[in-house]
Amino acid sequence: MTLAYDWAGRVGDTWADEWRRTDLSFANLSPHLNAAILDVAPETGTAVDIGCGAGGTAIALAAARPALRVIGIDLSRNLVETARGRGAAYPNLRFEVGDASELGGITADLLFSRHGVMFFADPVAAFTRLRHGATSDAHFVFSCFRDVTLNPWAIETGSAVTGAALQKPGTSPGPFAFADADHVRAILQASGWTGDAQPVDYSYRAGEGEHAVDEALAFFSRIGPAAAQLRELDSAAREAGRERLRGVLAARLRNDIVDFPASAWIWSCRPA
Repeated sequence: MTLAYDWAGRVGDTWADEWRRTDLSFANLSPHLNAAILDVAPETGTAVDIGCGAGGTAIALAAARPALRVIGIDLSRNLVETARGRGAAYPNLRFEVGDASELGGITADLLFSRHGVMFFADPVAAFTRLRHGATSDAHFVFSCFRDVTLNPWAIETGSAVTGAALQKPGTSPGPFAFADADHVRAILQASGWTGDAQPVDYSYRAGEGEHAVDEALAFFSRIGPAAAQLRELDSAAREAGRERLRGVLAARLRNDIVDFPASAWIWSCRPA
């Protein structure tokens, strides 16, 4: 289980260190999400990125809508500092440290998030707060992973470390908490939203270049199910697990690229 406030500490610090690799992993999904956000983004007003991370999605919107005020909010101070550095060229963009579900008195015409909404301990309460902080005609667009069985990057890497099958995640806070569309639809209904989800299949890029396997190994050793498994092992078992993981990554190498099949939902929501 990964709770929202875990991002204020070790998890957020790790993602801040690895933002280039995490952006690479979403490089084939982000154009679909950015297009869905831009499709409903107003020319003016206020848009808020929920769990903005290192800022890539907010920067894309700020660049496309220069008269729109874009605000990214994240619990991780290190991620916010990274985002500020990356987005410094855009006068209509700012990043803040805080609980994105609170909005801090901001009234939003648009809410959006790239895989940042699955970590609330009480998602109904969080989505209700977001509804109260949004205008009556606001849009809410977010992405989240679909079922883990549609995301071999998680199954294969997680299983490689211990040699055991990865236990299928439930709906506890974490990367696959919103995998079940009916579960998400119930959260939306209970919190004053209505929405539809579109599936997007894409290539999850774990590494590229001359040392693509090493890059992918470094990435999965710090982020994702394999990293969680590795942290639980003693040094000898950890090294053996890393070698099994390297073998899985090498098997996915094609033309200096380590790609895995992946699948996500892109939700487009309105106040009910």
